[in-house]
Amino acid sequence: MPTARKAIVSIEDTPYYHCISRCVRRAYLCGKDDYTGQSYEHRREWVEERILELGRVFAIDICAYAVMSNHLHLVLCVDIYEANAWSELEVVQRWHQLFNGTDITRKFIKGVSLDDVETILLSKSIAEYRGRLSDMSWFMRALNEPIARKANREDKCSGRFWEGRFKSQALLDEAAVLACMAYVDLNPIRAKMTKTPEDSDFTSIKRRIKAALKGEQPTNLIAFVGNERREMPKGLAFHLDDYLQLVDETGLIIYNESRDDKRRAISELAIPILNRLNIPSENWLKLATEFMRLFKGPVGSLQELDAYCAHLARKRRQGAGNCHRWLDSA
Repeated sequence: MPTARKAIVSIEDTPYYHCISRCVRRAYLCGKDDYTGQSYEHRREWVEERILELGRVFAIDICAYAVMSNHLHLVLCVDIYEANAWSELEVVQRWHQLFNGTDITRKFIKGVSLDDVETILLSKSIAEYRGRLSDMSWFMRALNEPIARKANREDKCSGRFWEGRFKSQALLDEAAVLACMAYVDLNPIRAKMTKTPEDSDFTSIKRRIKAALKGEQPTNLIAFVGNERREMPKGLAFHLDDYLQLVDETGLIIYNESRDDKRRAISELAIPILNRLNIPSENWLKLATEFMRLFKGPVGSLQELDAYCAHLARKRRQGAGNCHRWLDSA
């Protein structure tokens, strides 16, 4: 029986989560179906556009994504502080970008005067919307449902398009977040769909590289803001160049493995970020290539895993052995 989402998500312990949705039918979400010869490649654009749109509306930042042939990966960062800082008007405006709202919220948007009962109902709706706009389940619902409807119309069929529930796992520390991001960004290379990160269409890494060539960072992805310091801005506490170098070299090793190339080492240029994470390069390669096989549940150091399990009253520390071996073994 699937685990209830409330038994998986603990914002108190981490705002970062890895989410995966899979297509339930044999027909592809994207790519080319070798059985029928039909191409669904255009659907990748549907998914990517929707992901980026939701990132602008929800109080949830997008760290990484990859749209594959029959599934998609996301690394999300829930920002409840941003949601709590929105004005009542901003909450309703954001909600109306995705959903119809109610007669009362539409009157509120137009500046129509409300009576006492309507004001009470409006306050309840705003509190509900504020919570939903910082809720990972609502984010995934707002992503998957429109894509399913469009795909069903195109396929001229009805019924489920996605598996019943998306999968999610908590990323409890910096090492887990960076390893999972790299795993997601390198999905197309591992699947032999492309040779390099910059050629990996419909991924966050390609978007980051394209912006970096202009000396910028994508506005619709969470930013890399450098190493931790006092009064640092919101974002990932690493340097973007270090991450791009590490992903590029890891991708090259993965690609060369399929060609029986001898190279299996990360160069000195990419070592600084691993040193800070205290992850040996051989551990990093394992994490970046087999993340989902190694970890079925929460990911992080044993100290973070203990705190997470205690807050959720979980008696069993799922995956503790692999967390210790690959993240605590340095």
